[in-house]
Order: sequence, then structure tokens, then C-alpha cells
Amino acid sequence: MITLDRLVNVLGAYGVRLCGRPERRSARLRSVAMPDATDGRVAGDVLLAVGAGSVTEAVRWAVAAQAAVVLVRAGAETAREAAVAGESNDVAVMLVDPAVSWSHLVGVVYGLVLEGRETESGRGPTDLFALADSLADAVGGAVTIEDPLSRVLAYSRSQQAGDPARLETILVRQVPERLRETFRARGVFARLGATDEPIFVEPDPSHGMTGRMAVAVRAGRELLGSLWVTCGSPLTGTRHTALANGARTVALHLLRSRASADLERQVESDLVVRLLEGTADAATVVSRLGLAARETRVVAVRTHTSEEPHAMLLLAFERATTGFGWSRPGRSALLGDTLYTVLPDTGAAAAREWVAALAAGLPPRVRVVAGIGAAAQAAELPASRREAEECLALHERDASPTEPPAYDESWDDILLQRLRAAARAGRVPARGPVSALRRHDAVHDTHFVATLRAWLEAQGDLAAAAERLGVHANTVRNRLRRMSEVTPLNLDDPRKRLAMVITLAAEDE
Repeated sequence: MITLDRLVNVLGAYGVRLCGRPERRSARLRSVAMPDATDGRVAGDVLLAVGAGSVTEAVRWAVAAQAAVVLVRAGAETAREAAVAGESNDVAVMLVDPAVSWSHLVGVVYGLVLEGRETESGRGPTDLFALADSLADAVGGAVTIEDPLSRVLAYSRSQQAGDPARLETILVRQVPERLRETFRARGVFARLGATDEPIFVEPDPSHGMTGRMAVAVRAGRELLGSLWVTCGSPLTGTRHTALANGARTVALHLLRSRASADLERQVESDLVVRLLEGTADAATVVSRLGLAARETRVVAVRTHTSEEPHAMLLLAFERATTGFGWSRPGRSALLGDTLYTVLPDTGAAAAREWVAALAAGLPPRVRVVAGIGAAAQAAELPASRREAEECLALHERDASPTEPPAYDESWDDILLQRLRAAARAGRVPARGPVSALRRHDAVHDTHFVATLRAWLEAQGDLAAAAERLGVHANTVRNRLRRMSEVTPLNLDDPRKRLAMVITLAAEDE
């Protein structure tokens, strides 16, 4: 089961357009049907109007089939007709480019609708839970199916031989860290990575765990996850065989699910990249992504860890794109070593909450850094991306844990960062009053640069400058006189004062 929103997002890559009925994008789609001359009782949520002579005829077929959405091959010139017909009959009409073959489209639609299911802990086919139930009956124990990070993908209803550790795992949708450490210390994960044969894990009463049989779920050499059965002793005979065969069946289901999920992610990523790089039809791209036509922000995220850095970034991308399109706020793409997400603008605080939720789904050892661009219209998102990247650089330079900076709150820090970059690149004058005073300080151990900074920041107030420096006001006055003998300061000239403030800021690290 998927939503119309997701169907629109994926099929958009094939030149399929939704005409009208935007409020129906959250409709759940569970079945697909095609007209059949030998069967007048065709019914389904999605009707593929193969052979329809017009949009009107296709909509009439959809009404008869009780469909929520109909796909019909027609040119762009029929868009208004399609919108009116759909509105009148409460059917969402999707126009298929005549150049797209039905044979290609049918496979995609059937795959999405019949095999598309998403859960909080990952993506799996609709019958993965049913498969867990069947396996539980076959092996005589409670079953859980987990991904490579020990997150629960599905579990059986059966509680036969269940224990407190399994219950906690299901409740939090992930194997508790203390239990993972136990498995790691016993070499369980290493054995799962090395063999396709089921292995027995001894009970551990201290963790509320009875015995377990575990088997790797693998496609070729790639580990897709693992299958676990609670049992007091090793499984033998037909039950052992059923477990081994069950792992291969689960692998096939996960591969089909991945193909569907990866297709949607690729479509979404391509559209997001177009927005970030700039496109003339930005408003149309935003609509295809299922985002409201209002201001959005770009959030740039990176992960830092001593091990598996690329894996953690991919995991962050998976977390950002998990869930039905209509149920999650943003749309994301991976570019290089950075995750970019376009979020509807509800303030910088909401963007920070989104980053915090993303980080909470990653292992504790991973440091998440992020930058938040300012609110922007669709055509302005390239600018918001640059702002997010500069804020990200600020966050990465901050060694202490802080909240991700947002451009509209930290624009001054960004400006100073640009000035410092210009100074390092040699794009500011190498000689001037500040440079002369800095050289004098280095040779004569004076404090002229610090005094000039304090006087400028105090806007010429001698008492305030003296307080900043911890000296008497006469000391500041005396230093200013001596400084003017070293280099012309022209402190009465506001442009000179501004230039010295900028120079000090650019050279300050």
C-alpha cells in the first residue's frame, strides 16, 4: 500500500502528471486494475486506462471501477479537460505521456502499489509481517526480522518462547545497546557475517533473554539483515531447514522492497538537486515533490565518526527519507559528503528540531553537524543552499556541542567568515595601519592592536575602552598618541575607522 503522493513522485520521472485534485495526494492505494472486455466487474484503487479513447472515457471507467486515481495516455493539451472531469467525478487523473509505453508503466505501478510498504524502522514489503508469522508457525518460536543495524523490520504475532528482551526490542524497534554489546562480545555478529548457516545463541538471564537461533539474511555477499527465533535449545530437523529457507525468502522480499524504495529516493533526489542547483521551473519541481507553494529552507547535514563515515551518512539519508512522502516534512538528496534537505519554513527552531530528530536515530557515537539556510522561495533555493553550507562550516569549526546555526540568525558570523577567507586568499590589502601596529607589537611587545580594537568597539569612549583592557583611561589616551606616531590612524575619519574594524575582523581567528 502506498499513497497517491508517492505514486505522483515516482511516476513524475516518467513524464506522468497529476491534473487537479491535490487534496487527494494522501489517498491510500492498495490495488491496481485494468479494463477487461470479458469482465465488467473490474475494480481497484488505481485504474490503468489502457485503450481509452479519451480522458472522459477513462474517467468513466474509473468511476465504474471505484478507482481513486486513473492513468490515461493523453497529451498536455488535455490537462484542463482532465482536471475538470476528475473534479466532477472525484477521481484523480494522471496524464501519461503518449511516448511512454504501457508495458513499462504497468510494471512500475504494480510494483509500487502491491509491494510498497514503509515502516519507521525501515522499508519492507507488505507481507513481511505475514512472513514472520508463517515462519513462527514453522519453527515453533517467536520471530523477529532485523536490518544490519539491529533495527526491527517485522515481527511475528506469536509470543511462543518469547522473553523480556524480545518484548523490549519490539517496543523500541531496535535491539537494546546492552544486548548488542553482549552479542558483539560473544562473536554473534561476526559469525552471522561469515556464514549462511543458522547459529545458536546461548541464553542470558541477566538480560532477560532465553536462547536464540539466528541466521543471516543475505543477497550474494551483501548482508541485508538477520532473522531471529526465540528457543530454549538449537533447532533441528525440519525446523532448522525452515529457518534457513525462511532467510532466503526474506532476502527476496527485502530486495524487492529496496528496488521500490531506491527508485522513489532516486526520483526525489534528482528533483531536489535540480532545486539546489537552480532551475527555471522551480515552482513545478516543488509541486512534483509534494511540497506546499510557500517558503522553504535548505538544511545541510554531515556526519562525523571514526568508523564507517560513509555508512553513517547513508544511514542519515535513509532516516531523512523514511516514511510516506505526505507524512514527512522535507525532501532530501545526497551530494558528495553532505545530506541536503528542503524543509517547509516554520522557523529556525523547527529546522533544529528536525536535525535533532535525525541525529537521535543515529548511533550515539556519531556527531551530526548541520547548517540552516534562510527562508526562500522556490527559485531562491540555490542561495539558501549556499547559506546552509556556510552555516555548516561554522558548526564544524565549533568544537563544543552547540545547536546548528541558522543564516538569518548568524549572518554576521557568516560575513566575518567570508572576510577571513578573503584575507587568507590575499584579497585584502597586506599593508595598512593595523598591519603596521601588529608588526610593532611583535617587535616591541606593545599592545597597540588590542588597544585599537577596544577603542573602536567602544566607539571612541576612552573609559569604556580602558575598562575592556583593564587599564586606566589615561593609559589608553597615551597609547593612542604613540600609535599615531607609528602609523597614520586618522581616527576622525569614519571611513578609515570602518576599514580598520573590517581589517581586524578579517584577521581575527
